[in-house]
Amino acid sequence: MFWNCGNHPGSELNPNHYATRRDFLNRMGTGFGALALASLMADQAKGQSASGLLAPKQPHYPGTAKRVCHIYQSGAQPHIDTWDPKPDLAKSEASKSAGRGRLLPTQFEFTKSGKSGLEMSSIWPELASKCADDLCVIRSCWTDVPAHDVATKIMTTGDFRLPKPSIGAWVTYGLGSDNQNLPAFIAMNPGGFPSEGPANWQAAFMPGAYQGTYVDPTNTRIEQIIENIKGQFIGSSAEQRQQLDLLSKINEIHKQKRQSEGQLDARIQSFELAYRMQTDATEAFDLSKEPDHILKLYGADSMNRAEAIQARQFILARRLLERGVKFVQCWNGGWDLHNRIAADGKTRAGAIDKPVAGFLQDLKQRGLLKDTLVASSTEFGRSSTEDGPGGRAHNAKAFSSWLAGGGIKGGTVYGATDELGSAAVENKVHVHEFHSTILHALGFDSEKLTYRSGGRDFRLTDVSGAQPVKALFA
Repeated sequence: MFWNCGNHPGSELNPNHYATRRDFLNRMGTGFGALALASLMADQAKGQSASGLLAPKQPHYPGTAKRVCHIYQSGAQPHIDTWDPKPDLAKSEASKSAGRGRLLPTQFEFTKSGKSGLEMSSIWPELASKCADDLCVIRSCWTDVPAHDVATKIMTTGDFRLPKPSIGAWVTYGLGSDNQNLPAFIAMNPGGFPSEGPANWQAAFMPGAYQGTYVDPTNTRIEQIIENIKGQFIGSSAEQRQQLDLLSKINEIHKQKRQSEGQLDARIQSFELAYRMQTDATEAFDLSKEPDHILKLYGADSMNRAEAIQARQFILARRLLERGVKFVQCWNGGWDLHNRIAADGKTRAGAIDKPVAGFLQDLKQRGLLKDTLVASSTEFGRSSTEDGPGGRAHNAKAFSSWLAGGGIKGGTVYGATDELGSAAVENKVHVHEFHSTILHALGFDSEKLTYRSGGRDFRLTDVSGAQPVKALFA
């Protein structure tokens, strides 16, 4: 199909005067599509720059917390051995009544700790002796599916069926950032990606500015810690600025031809943020500035390499939070204990017990714990019956989480499981309610914090109707 084939006398063939059928349909389709997309994109057109999207925002009401550290215990931490004592498991009467396999007694002794008398497992000597009165243990959590990948996505994004923004993305969307030279949301996992990888800190249909920035805390060089923080072939900061300006112009032309491209926006913003981060991030990730007594508090001087790595992760978490990062996610894996809980569980807890205790103490002594919500969770719990030798099977009906700081009532227990720890039975807390509680601490009504995409309003808790557990707050 041609608009002008140059067949008239005196006419000259001009490439701007003709088009193929594909070109014609593409141009016409783009025009009609732009009309249809105009209303859908109107809300996204406001403040498209990363700095505009991440400008500090006010929550719905005054919250008890200003920032969050989410500690993710990956692999399904066995609640019966860590947070939920079940002495009846050791009784022969209870074993006879189970009728579904050999019951496995709690593998560690529980003792009353702190002034509150909070029952703590011997697997947590540092937390029990130094932080018991700061912890609120939720013993009645439950989720939908006892499969690692699925349950992990539910815990980090609220859904497993469709790509949804992560809880960190929702917090960043709601609060913005206090420091435009650092990401508002950072996810750390020693040694590589956890189960489901970047899906755990994705922005999904939200702008890419709300996506988490992944950091491997085992790295020590800034170029390894933050991708694209320095141009590979550019020397000075001024030269890198010129390169980014040129790249931005080229990408803008590319964007205009295609109306909108979310992934391209995110990529551009990542380059810009990396450029701005060169000073602030280099300083934030430099642990050489920490005094010896702080390094020892976290266990960074430990001969146990796993403990030293976790110590580094939590020191970084504190440094990031005090520099304006709104949501930091710290991962601790290895809890998939189908056997050998007594040995392997002790090893896993030994890697994180002192670093987390040091983290809570450090926040407290700096005056940060009172408005920093620390939330520890896992994907699901474990069975009261034995699976492999000395281990437990998957169980979605019961697991434990704990909260500290951010207005939480410390030294307390909320909810309960049955006498064997098999299912939550009192004051049950679904994952959606756990998420709603985190948002409530930050000053958000989870029913009203919405983002419109594809013609409907989405929430972190979606259509569950989940409400925050207000009884957890002081």
